[in-house]
Amino acid sequence: MASLRLRGNPLLSSSSILSLCLLSLLSIATSTDTITSDSSLSGTNQKLISAQGKFALGFYQPTSSSNWYIAIWYNTISVQTPVFIANRNAPLTDPATSQLTIGTDGNLVLINGSKTEVWSTNVSGINPSNKTQAVLDDNGNLVLSYVSNTSNVLWQSIDNPTDTWLPGGKLGLNKTTGISQRLISWKSSTDPAEGIYSLLLDPNGTSQYFIQWNKTEGYWTSGTWSETQRIFTLVPEMTENFVYNFTYVSNSQENYFTYSIKSGTNVTSRFIMDHNGQIQQQNWVDTTQQWILFWSQPRQTCQVYALCGPYGSCNENGLPYCNCLQGFTQKSQSDYSMEDYSGGCVRKTKLQCESSDPTKVPQDKFYVLYNMKLPNNSQSMQVNSAAECESACLKSCSCSAYSYKSRCNLWYGGLLNLQDGYTSSDGGTLYLRLAASEFSASKSNKGLIIGTIVGSIVVILFFIVVVMCVMKRRRDQRAARLLKESRGTLIAFRYDDLQYVTKNFSEKLGGGAFGSVYKGLLPDSTAIAVKRLDGFHQGEKQFRAEVSTIGTIQHVNLVRLIGFCSEASCRLLVYEYMPNSSLDTKLFNTRDALLNWSTRYQIALGTARGLAYLHEKCRDCIIHCDIKPENILLDDNFVPKVADFGLSKLLGRDFSRVLTTMRGTRGYLAPEWITGVPITPKADVFSYGMMLFELISGHRNNSDQGDGKLWGTGFFPSFAARKLIEGDVQTLLDQKLNGEAPIQELERACKVACWCIQDDETSRPTMGQVVQILEGILEVNTPPMPISLRVMGESPDYINFFSDMSSSATSKTQSTSAASSLVKNSS
Repeated sequence: MASLRLRGNPLLSSSSILSLCLLSLLSIATSTDTITSDSSLSGTNQKLISAQGKFALGFYQPTSSSNWYIAIWYNTISVQTPVFIANRNAPLTDPATSQLTIGTDGNLVLINGSKTEVWSTNVSGINPSNKTQAVLDDNGNLVLSYVSNTSNVLWQSIDNPTDTWLPGGKLGLNKTTGISQRLISWKSSTDPAEGIYSLLLDPNGTSQYFIQWNKTEGYWTSGTWSETQRIFTLVPEMTENFVYNFTYVSNSQENYFTYSIKSGTNVTSRFIMDHNGQIQQQNWVDTTQQWILFWSQPRQTCQVYALCGPYGSCNENGLPYCNCLQGFTQKSQSDYSMEDYSGGCVRKTKLQCESSDPTKVPQDKFYVLYNMKLPNNSQSMQVNSAAECESACLKSCSCSAYSYKSRCNLWYGGLLNLQDGYTSSDGGTLYLRLAASEFSASKSNKGLIIGTIVGSIVVILFFIVVVMCVMKRRRDQRAARLLKESRGTLIAFRYDDLQYVTKNFSEKLGGGAFGSVYKGLLPDSTAIAVKRLDGFHQGEKQFRAEVSTIGTIQHVNLVRLIGFCSEASCRLLVYEYMPNSSLDTKLFNTRDALLNWSTRYQIALGTARGLAYLHEKCRDCIIHCDIKPENILLDDNFVPKVADFGLSKLLGRDFSRVLTTMRGTRGYLAPEWITGVPITPKADVFSYGMMLFELISGHRNNSDQGDGKLWGTGFFPSFAARKLIEGDVQTLLDQKLNGEAPIQELERACKVACWCIQDDETSRPTMGQVVQILEGILEVNTPPMPISLRVMGESPDYINFFSDMSSSATSKTQSTSAASSLVKNSS
């Protein structure tokens, strides 16, 4: 229970003070959601709690920060999640000497230890003869009003949002003052100060929302409001299956948008303007005790404008997303560590023209960057060759890069919005201007360096070789002894042994939200894959117990766990190495050999067998929770093996944090993840169905057919469900296969995939049934189109939302009747 500090008057008698103390104690006992002119809030042990205990207000300190803030957060959620921060741009250093109180002018004010006002509700015209109070409501709203007339709201936090938009809050434009209510991101994941990304209603008066960078550059829009459909035209999730009621209000005083959660829907949800430039909808899942990302725009992180700052390049498949270009280094390492990339990168070496004596410095050169998304704001000029374009850039000291493709494009100053590995038509080759020394040292410098170190190398080389040989021999002997003694059981590796067999983790095979994977080679020439778990907080005893359980699970379609390492804070898992990498690299990479239908079908069947074993054959049912092509590995014979099973159990609550940040996972998550119902093996069935669609088409579900043509609505499962009902499954097959697939197998796979993604989990088959259907033991009926996909069909222009996330749960009546008609006797 929060306690409130009584502010005494030195002129009062002791009896008056005693009376006031008793009144204050009585007030504390009966109401902890209110601050009045006779009370204040100070210190970390005091807080306000709303009447039903849903929200709390008090002093808040972000993770890894020494600063303190007055914040409102969810009181019933285990993860402290602020929804409003009053003094976000004026942090406190000591909450014990700071006070939140009603000021002499009737405003709610925050005073620091120096008795300086650092924040105020700043309402003008408050009647000084009427006392005011601040009350924390159960919707997370802090309301300042007169004590005698609480309906006269003077100020409320819900109309002054920071980065979070709560149900009931306004987000709009005051036409009289021209002031907009906008969401402004945090500066970084640990710094709630105003960042550079904001969501706001179009200040020009149209009924659409923009996301802006630095309050100048817009890079996403919601589309205009449709009053007849009651949706924004580019936000299809605002349809009949959405769990919110949205309302758009436009009058002579203001335009604004608000929303409420539909009655009967038990979900805790919020919209936030993330510090990485995305507007996100996050839902709290009680079963995992974490926030799950349900929806975000822009869909791809690298579509966020200037995410990586000047001279930073974004990679959608990389962790972190941002890296500096060749010849540049991070402007602020501390900001990068807090996921604040906006500062970008700076040159390691000055250009020739920036030197104090340019005549003594070699002429600048250009570093070639292939497959780049070119920056905005280029200046074009007509030249006859690439050499002339390069020469034109060198003539201006501020020219930082050029490209040449039929015409010359020059860029001046910091390069923004770069993206590498970009293969779309608007990409190209960028020639980046660097100092000549970034390419190679001069001959004189080389000679000096060689002369300096060659003697040292000769002297110490022998000793280095001897030490390395001794260390190698000892490690080989130790590793060989471990392999011999293990006899099929899990091997407990030492960290330095894994560091040695992976060549100091130099050959990276891939990475994801769980951590990075590196290739290694044991002394007996056994190739291994070492996964280093990131952000792991489990104790060693529990870790070893869980790993021991996972190690006993063996199946031909499951990746075998060879061993583990648990030293200090390091947690590593050692798996058998899969030479053909993961399914996504073979299925979506046009440079690799085409997977024929027979191989695809066997991959689908083998994956189903592996999942069926986890669900139905293990002593304790294991739910994978993250089925997608990236987690299906292929051996040298293209036998599929499910990877990362058991990590949901191993990571515990940390697994939910991982799911929240996984970009590729969202398109495979079942509706249960965001409706709050318990997660069952049917969640894996849904993900498997989404992946099976991609095996059939050879493309991501939200991509085109490979020739620029969209799948009807732009979402392949919706297109496939409709074609399946029409009996036209041949059009669903990957065009690169030229129709070479048995029609019965193709139809069977399409039906299974569509049954797997039914909205209601009771309508989905078990993985054991999936295996029997794919084997031809059971026949399967044509499934109904899930209502979430039907909505897509009715709105063919809307292709944003469902490519990122499946719809929320829908009509139970239809799904239940459909469940009874899933499988029919083969006889």
